[in-house]
Amino acid sequence: MKTINKFDFNNKKAIVRVDFNVPIEKENVTDNSRILAAKTTIDKIISDGGSCILMSHLGRPKGFDNNLSMSKIHSEVERVLNTKVILSKDVIGDDAINKANNLLSGEILLLENLRFHKEETDGDVGFAKKLSTLADCYVNDAFGTAHRAHASTTIIAQYFDNKFFGSLLEKEVKSIEKVMQSGEKPVLAILGGAKISSKIPIINNIIDVVDHIIIGGGMSFTFIKALGGKIGSSICEDEMISTALEILAGAKEKNVKIHLPSDVVCAKEFSNDAETKNFDIHNIPDDYEGMDAGKNSIEAFRKVVLDSKTILWNGPVGVFEFSNFSKGTKELGNLVAESTANGAFSLVGGGDSVAAVKKFGLQDKVSYVSTGGGAMLESLEGKILPGISALTN
Repeated sequence: MKTINKFDFNNKKAIVRVDFNVPIEKENVTDNSRILAAKTTIDKIISDGGSCILMSHLGRPKGFDNNLSMSKIHSEVERVLNTKVILSKDVIGDDAINKANNLLSGEILLLENLRFHKEETDGDVGFAKKLSTLADCYVNDAFGTAHRAHASTTIIAQYFDNKFFGSLLEKEVKSIEKVMQSGEKPVLAILGGAKISSKIPIINNIIDVVDHIIIGGGMSFTFIKALGGKIGSSICEDEMISTALEILAGAKEKNVKIHLPSDVVCAKEFSNDAETKNFDIHNIPDDYEGMDAGKNSIEAFRKVVLDSKTILWNGPVGVFEFSNFSKGTKELGNLVAESTANGAFSLVGGGDSVAAVKKFGLQDKVSYVSTGGGAMLESLEGKILPGISALTN
């Protein structure tokens, strides 16, 4: 792995693929964590005496869209990086070329939204080649898009001998390797969310690595129904019942312990204001649906989490967006934080899991919070990400 720490960027122009796809409301960036995550890489290049050309997408525009222009996040990028950032009016046009050519050591240039050009997502070779002419070397620090074979994430790398993993990308790769290859045992995977179908590739890939799997959230009801339980009106993938039984049998064969909830907080309607009742998860009345892991479930999970030395958390164990059904996910998060404080390595990834740790203020109490939803999931499925393989070939 060629990382930025193994190179001196003095008098070099580095074109850096960052992930500045941040949420914006009323002209303001509401979460700047992705910009902040790129700061270490940018600071290293600048402190060496190099210059940075930053490129990113923002949203999913179909051609030019002023609401998704990099001008909307320009001031926040300057604030986070604590320095002036030159803004280009285009990506590969005259303004970008002129500003890149005149960029001095220590300066930063931010290109316009890459996805204003469909050639970006098409992985167009000509577009990638034009981007490459702006700089001397290439750095990919955008894990969130590393699973896409786009022009700026994959194709561009072929035009550089000097191409590197940025600091963030390096951390992401090493964190996943720590879980999947070198994690201290016992290794625990906490899998939540609504559907088994979206987690089957992950389960199949981690089953040979982990010692325990906690299954919570909506997907747990398919397992409970497969075991003969009555789940009321809870979410269930009936077509996955046989698959659930196969997963349970395969885990038993490999001596992997699967932990399912024992009780659940239920309601008659999907609403934060609905009246709640607790039921044994195997015996939920027909007119109730499960909304959160119950007190007994979390207590049973406690020992598993605190005894684990390596923890992967992907998916909430309840409808945490509703305050009245967030307790299970919050308490499980607190257990992961406690285990981390006791020396365990914990990796949190996937959009809902990341949203949960941020909501409950736990992002600094776990070992690592992944910045890439789809990219992390594909890594956990055992896939080789094109943006990463492009840096090693």
